Amino acid sequence: MFNLRNLPYDKNAFNGEFISDKTIEYHHLKHHQTYVNNLNNLIKDSPFEKKSLYDIVMNSQGGIYNNAAQIYNHDFYFDCISPKSTKISNELESAINKDFGSIEKFRESFIQSATTLFGSGWCWVVLNHDKKLEILQTSNANTPLESNKIPILVVDVWEHAYYIDYKNLRAKYLEEFYKHINWEFVSQAYEWALKEGMNSVKFYMDDIHKEQI
Repeated sequence: MFNLRNLPYDKNAFNGEFISDKTIEYHHLKHHQTYVNNLNNLIKDSPFEKKSLYDIVMNSQGGIYNNAAQIYNHDFYFDCISPKSTKISNELESAINKDFGSIEKFRESFIQSATTLFGSGWCWVVLNHDKKLEILQTSNANTPLESNKIPILVVDVWEHAYYIDYKNLRAKYLEEFYKHINWEFVSQAYEWALKEGMNSVKFYMDDIHKEQI
């Protein structure tokens, strides 16, 4: 049985500068929890009952996939934000400058991509098959893992992630999101993606959901 992960910060940690305690409460304790509950119900007495989250995401379809992927997507999103200022690694900064031209050009491209994603979904930065960084949109619960691309950063653009605080102003939410990126976590994700490839994703999921392995 999967459990809802604990967040690495208190629900009041952002002091309303980026997201409010009410948003975190609804997003984490309501929406995120619902995906966990749904997955536990769906895999009961199925071939996936004893499988790890990684195995389920990589091998399932339909409702099981949707809920398993949403658990991972939210786990990763909550690690990608921080109430404290964090520093990007030299290695990641160099890669961004190489693949996007500059940090500022990357910021503009990332926010534009997330702003223009139609409907509900996610905007990712991934390490692609050529070991280059790429910005990628996915709809609904879909992840870049389907294409064997390795996430290092994600922003949630489902309305439940921002509507309480920003209403329909998605672009404003994304500007504030960018200011609160956990660059330490993202830099580590980039480092592990380079070293371990898709195994870095498996290690990440297994570390959070030890109860299932």
